[in-house]
Amino acid sequence: MKTFLIATLIASATSLSALAQTSTTAPTPAPNAEADKNAPLPGANSFTEGQAKSRLESNGYSNVGALQKDDNGVWKGTATHSGAQVNVSVDYRGNITRN
Repeated sequence: MKTFLIATLIASATSLSALAQTSTTAPTPAPNAEADKNAPLPGANSFTEGQAKSRLESNGYSNVGALQKDDNGVWKGTATHSGAQVNVSVDYRGNITRN
């Protein structure tokens, strides 16, 4: 009985450690300085509006308004940066540009 209990505990611990390794980060391709200089880049954007907003906020933007995805897959909207309201874009690679 004691052996069965120990085996059950080991199996449970192994299962839980496998669950802890699940990644929930947003997909972001590796940097490509040559391509990124032409941002915002058109492409199939896998960011949700919330992820695009979080990316802007983590890069110093605040008061991020509603974002709309355009026909090129680029999230566009307004935000505040250094006290000024600016138009912003987030492309499928996560590049942030001000227009």
